[in-house]
Amino acid sequence: MKRMRAELGDITACENDVIVNAANSNLAAGGGVCGAIFTAAGPGLSAACMEQAPCPTGEARITPGFSLNAKWIVHAVGPIWRGGGDAEASLLASAYRASLQLAVSVGASSIAFPAISTGIYGYPIESATKIAVVTCEAAPDLITEIRFICFDESTLSIYEQVLDAL
Repeated sequence: MKRMRAELGDITACENDVIVNAANSNLAAGGGVCGAIFTAAGPGLSAACMEQAPCPTGEARITPGFSLNAKWIVHAVGPIWRGGGDAEASLLASAYRASLQLAVSVGASSIAFPAISTGIYGYPIESATKIAVVTCEAAPDLITEIRFICFDESTLSIYEQVLDAL
């Protein structure tokens, strides 16, 4: 099995050690992936996040997985797309690196990512995917499985193209 792969699915159903939430800096329940994770994890997640907020863009925090199959949730704050001249690429890569570092810190060997910043934050999917894959390719060896969980076929297709180009 490849160390990195993309698949269509629901990140809240993943049985990885860690799933990543595309979080906001307040670590509050939001829409999209974030809202789905908060709903599936149950009420304990909000209190755990409040204790760690705020989280600056490009950083991440970790909480237990609560009612999820995953043991841990990493809350990664990606950048809002402002045209590319506002350090968005380095901030997005930093959010992925911070997520991987937190996963290693709890002894995780598997992690599942959504397409961070590509929803309401408007980051162009092609650019964001390249950053995600290149950053995760340099993940520590302890992480043996990296899954990119895509919510639709078009996102999956872009991830598959980028992964195949490695």
